[in-house]
Amino acid sequence: MIQYKAVTPAIVAELSQIVGDKYVCTDKDKMEDYSHDAVTGDKYVYYPEVVVVPKTAAEIAAIVRIANRETIPVIPRGAGTGYACAAVAFGGGIMVSTERLDQILEFDEANLLMVVEPGVRTSEVQKAAHGRGYLYAGEPSSGDSSFIGGNVATNAGGIKAVKYGTTRQQVLGLEIVTAEGEIVTLGGKVKKDATGYNLAQLIIGSEGTLGIITKVYIRVMPRPQKVMDLLAVFPSVDASIAIVAKIMQSGILPVSVEFMDNKGIRCCEEYLNEKLPHSETGNYIIVSIEGDSEEALEDQCIEIDELCSANGANFVLVADPVKIWKARKSFGEANRARSLIFSAEDIVVPVAAIADVVKKLAELGERYQLTIHCVAHAADGNVHADILKEDLPMEVWEQKLPLLQEEIYEFVYSIGGKLSGEHGIGYKRLELMEKFTNPVELKLMRAVKKALDPQGIMNPGKIFHIE
Repeated sequence: MIQYKAVTPAIVAELSQIVGDKYVCTDKDKMEDYSHDAVTGDKYVYYPEVVVVPKTAAEIAAIVRIANRETIPVIPRGAGTGYACAAVAFGGGIMVSTERLDQILEFDEANLLMVVEPGVRTSEVQKAAHGRGYLYAGEPSSGDSSFIGGNVATNAGGIKAVKYGTTRQQVLGLEIVTAEGEIVTLGGKVKKDATGYNLAQLIIGSEGTLGIITKVYIRVMPRPQKVMDLLAVFPSVDASIAIVAKIMQSGILPVSVEFMDNKGIRCCEEYLNEKLPHSETGNYIIVSIEGDSEEALEDQCIEIDELCSANGANFVLVADPVKIWKARKSFGEANRARSLIFSAEDIVVPVAAIADVVKKLAELGERYQLTIHCVAHAADGNVHADILKEDLPMEVWEQKLPLLQEEIYEFVYSIGGKLSGEHGIGYKRLELMEKFTNPVELKLMRAVKKALDPQGIMNPGKIFHIE
């Protein structure tokens, strides 16, 4: 086991020399915002020993060199919107916030890319691209608050991943500070690169365990001229999910295919205090399509309408995009309003198995007497299941939740699924990761970690145990 050292007053003084006293904090009250992410519950609240808010990659490199010298944990942090406790200091140490690295450095139209710092909000990147007639395709539901650096660190997915892929597919290159305090650019402006290992793609999704992202080269593309959203309302989960494969097999390439179960719809409706279409008993499939002409979209809409109607949809509507996407993106906050403590599961399975997972969750919810609401990136096989504590006594909740998780993931892995589609592992799912991941795969991951972080200082206690 690695023996980590505490942050001493002398270390705090060194950090202050690097970034200035104003950007070094050891006051517990002021560090409260940095003690947790979007995961709720006292068991996931831990304070770092010090929070440092640098402005440059050079400052971050100097901080990491001190941590490497002293064997002190370093916890990279973005906006703190994650659902896996990846940006929480479970072993103390130095928390490095990227909130001041918040600049869009370059918009390179000739090469169809932007260069941005990690503390830029996802929505700001989207607005900057949109303002020039381009699209940045990364769109997690947390986009109004999450940082690009956090999106990259967790390989965030989102509602446009069907057509455009996850964050991984949007990134051409990264500048990072390594675990030994060196600055290196991996990838860059080139679209092809067979020059050895693809290290940039290794960093994406590594949750701050291999280095700290300080610059991101992201793709943009010409913005489609026309977008249309359809809402198909089905009487059952089975009928809803069955249509997904038919749409994807039709030759239409939608931007989004989203599922909302009836309980989730009604929870969002209550949270927004806004009536949603046919919410009494319906289950939703939301399909977004885009193109350069209304005629092409109208033809696709007719085909989707006919497919849905022939396969049991009670209603197929042209949706109000503001209203329907507001409802879909409010899912997490609606559940938080219903139950301050809840567990956000991020299951991913083969697309055809989504209905099986949702039914299994419903069965387990009834058996354990726990409320479970589901939405899904249906054409990705990514099911978000929020398990609500509500008024259950804490000791009963802490007894029931692991038992339910054990059963659902036994089932998920038996049908070829995985723990996480886009939220990551962090600390929250570490024990599940150790239990359900192939030991050989874990051995390879640990070897990579040891090679790139010999001292084990980068975000320890996340993804897997260091042996």
